[in-house]
Amino acid sequence: MAVEIISEQEILREAEAVLIRHLGPAKTARVWAAWRQGAGDYLEIRERLFEGETVETLYEKVQQYEKTKTD
Repeated sequence: MAVEIISEQEILREAEAVLIRHLGPAKTARVWAAWRQGAGDYLEIRERLFEGETVETLYEKVQQYEKTKTD
């Protein structure tokens, strides 16, 4: 299985486009402001979000998600 590695900047540009498309500019700006406040502990949140996941299981989920978007 080959995994494409993209840069942080590419990921951020894609996330920005998704947020603007789904939330609009005003709500997206509020999300950015909340993220910049630095509230919360990302490492703890990450552990809860991805508990029990591996690169392979996450890759499968991404593939399934992308398939639903192309159907």
